[in-house]
This record gives sequence, structure tokens and C-alpha cells, in this order.
Amino acid sequence: MTRERYQVSPRSRLLDSSAVRYLGVGGLSFLIDLGLLALVYRVVGAPLWLATAAGFWGSVFANFWLQRRFAFGSDLPAGHALVRYGALLLVNTVINVVVVEWFQRAGLGYATGKATVTAAQTVWNYVLYRLWVFPRPGAGLADV
Repeated sequence: MTRERYQVSPRSRLLDSSAVRYLGVGGLSFLIDLGLLALVYRVVGAPLWLATAAGFWGSVFANFWLQRRFAFGSDLPAGHALVRYGALLLVNTVINVVVVEWFQRAGLGYATGKATVTAAQTVWNYVLYRLWVFPRPGAGLADV
């Protein structure tokens, strides 16, 4: 009796990782944000603040849906996940403002602060998305 072996492509192995899917969705969300900003500002002719807000909120909703379905495959009802996602979004917003402002006042520059806080949030968002916002059954923080 021979044992059949199925070859799994490196691409398939990469897509098996929720971390890789999470980063991919994050990159796509950035492109949606920038694309909507440019479309609303340059094509529609809206003020920059409005175009920026449209891009940001368009990417927030796309990110929620794609992270929930594609990156984490969560079975948690969408309403529950949306409340958790919104809570995390609010906390992240406050932390962003505080850190960027602190870096600027410390003479380190707002861009350095933004890069630093974005890197940190990328890590903790992955953990919190996986365990709390979009958990699979049996995940540690799913019932919190």
C-alpha cells in the first residue's frame, strides 16, 4: 500500500496563517483609505478633511468585514464583534492621539510617534482581534 502525499504550495501555507491574512487585510485597508481619500478629494472635489474622513471610515468598515471573514473566520455574531471592534477603535484612537502628541512635545516628531504607535497597535490589535474581537470557539478572551 502506497502512501499518497499531497504537496501544499508555499502560497497555501502562507494563507493558512491568520497573521499573514491579518497583515494583508491591513495593507488592503490602507489602500482603500488612500484610494477613497484621493477619489473624494481629487475627483469629487470635496474638502480635504471630508475626503480624509471618508477614506478612513470606508477603510474601517472594509477592515472590519475582511478581518472578521477572511483573516480570522469568526463565528461570533456580527453585532457582538462590531461592538468589540468599535471599543478597540476608540481605545486605539485615544492612544494614537496621546502618543503622537507626546512624541511631538518631547521633540521627537509626530511622524516618529505615529510610526511607533502604529507598530505597537499592529501587534496588540492582532492579539486582541484573534482572542477577543473575532474569536473562534475556545479562544481565551471570547467571553469577556
